Amino acid sequence: MSQLAASKPPRRARKNRAGTGLLLSLPVLSWALFDFANTIFSSNIVTIFFPLYLQQVLGGDARMDQIASTFISYANAAAGFLLVIFTPLLGVWMDRTGRKKAFLVPFALAAIVFTFLMGFTAYTNNSSTLFGLPLSIVVVLIFFTAAKFFYNSSQLFYDNMLPDIATGPQVPIVSGFGIAVGYIGTLMGLVVYGIVGSSDYPLAFILTAVLFLIFSLPIILLYKEKPAVPAPAAVGERKSFFSGYRDIYETFKEAKKHRAVFTFMIAYFFFNDAVATAIAMMSIYATAVMGFSAGQFILLYLVATIWAIIGSYAFGLITRRIGAKMASGLVSVVLIVALVLAAFAFADTVFWVAACLYGIAMGSLWVTSRTMIVELSPPEKRGQFFGLFAFSGKLSSVLGPLVYGSVTWALAGYGTLASRAALLSLVAMAVIGLIVLVRVPYTKPVEEIQA
Repeated sequence: MSQLAASKPPRRARKNRAGTGLLLSLPVLSWALFDFANTIFSSNIVTIFFPLYLQQVLGGDARMDQIASTFISYANAAAGFLLVIFTPLLGVWMDRTGRKKAFLVPFALAAIVFTFLMGFTAYTNNSSTLFGLPLSIVVVLIFFTAAKFFYNSSQLFYDNMLPDIATGPQVPIVSGFGIAVGYIGTLMGLVVYGIVGSSDYPLAFILTAVLFLIFSLPIILLYKEKPAVPAPAAVGERKSFFSGYRDIYETFKEAKKHRAVFTFMIAYFFFNDAVATAIAMMSIYATAVMGFSAGQFILLYLVATIWAIIGSYAFGLITRRIGAKMASGLVSVVLIVALVLAAFAFADTVFWVAACLYGIAMGSLWVTSRTMIVELSPPEKRGQFFGLFAFSGKLSSVLGPLVYGSVTWALAGYGTLASRAALLSLVAMAVIGLIVLVRVPYTKPVEEIQA
């Protein structure tokens, strides 16, 4: 008995070393560093500098701040609309070819180029107007829409690399590691603010493009993709581009036969609706509603990001322990509390608490959701179901900003109350998502129970 007890610590130590070796292996590390790279784009462009830029060039009083919020929301909705059209095809292409990196790289590079062009265009002075706006602002809006579209498209291929580098109980750990590394990328991205300050936002666009490129190089140059294995139905077939729409319709019908994954996609639609819209509107809400300066918001966002890092890794462990469904439920409760506090926050302290809780929910949602899709999807359908998963998220990225922007537009005359009302619409979305999540059939995988 004593010999058996004495043997346990070494086995546990070997297991821990194996886990560390996995996380630091070239495939996992280069995969995680791409999350590092694209999170710099997400935080710097979507959350911080693009909204601050529009507020700078369009805002000026309480009403115009709400109008700036509307343009930010609608630009995000336009990017989401493109994703709704094209994302379903991307999963089908992935299954047909068995290739992921081959698609990820050009989409990521396109996002980098359009981000650079945002900065270049914002520096131009043009007296022409379009739709009542200076032409340069309109072009920046268009380039932002394109950059976000290509950034999000690359994410589909990135997410679906997870089953190639992790299996069974490794999935939530590697997923959590990737998200944690990604949010460390946010910290790197915030260095840009130290260079550009509170005024030179076009330079922030250019520097963000450079950082995005630098930290994408490991996955571009070092990641070795496994030999492509097309889905059986794709072998020997030559289909037109537009036949993908028929395929995705068939995939949709197939997904309906798998009640668990289909129901979860509906829940994720509402969760992502709240999270993605709040990410896009965070900076202008903090500055226009709560009265934060750009520097104060950067500090707030830094602290929230630290909590996102902690939450993402912690929920990787929690997911492995209690299962992805219950972990997703916990994340949704944290999200709801955060949004309610933010909507009714009139004191800075309350808003700080809300931001920290939101950081936990923001980082953890991706961990639990990706794990749910991996666990609930049949392996042979996983690429297509990841396409539908992305479709669910991108569809919500149209509805959420449209609702938020329409509320701020309609209630602009009421000043900051417009943004508070818009934020409450996100609370309603998150509550609906939690109700749907409860109905997801779920059994904790045997591998996790044994682990």
